[in-house]
Amino acid sequence: MLPKDPVMLLSFLNMKLRDFYQSLEELCRDLNVDEREITEKLASIDYHYDGERNQFV
Repeated sequence: MLPKDPVMLLSFLNMKLRDFYQSLEELCRDLNVDEREITEKLASIDYHYDGERNQFV
């Protein structure tokens, strides 16, 4: 279950990306979550996925 709060979600996803996944696509596939939904929720707090850094910035 992903955190509902966008700031908590940001922290959770960046930790998972840093420690366990090579890309957002891989994370979403493994956790069975919608990539578009995640990116839209984090865009609402002005964070966007950076593929080169493999994190939301």
